Amino acid sequence: MAISKATKEKIIQEVGGSKENTGMTEVQITILTAEIKSLTDHMILNKKDNISKRGLQKKVSKRKSLLTYLKRKDIERYRNILKTLGLRGN
Repeated sequence: MAISKATKEKIIQEVGGSKENTGMTEVQITILTAEIKSLTDHMILNKKDNISKRGLQKKVSKRKSLLTYLKRKDIERYRNILKTLGLRGN
């Protein structure tokens, strides 16, 4: 269900530039996207797992709010992250 620590560190290194740069909005969105994909696969196999379903909904909501923030602050970074992650039908 959850992504491994090594995967998370790899995402931070690729997107953030250094392993200390975890607060960058793009890093947070990318980590949430990886967790959402993992939970989605879990939910396909375990349809009645309501606790994981709630966690998935919370992560999707958090990602949505971060995307809204990024869109409001810097539209170019917003477009780049959408293209990179393949979100919103791109």
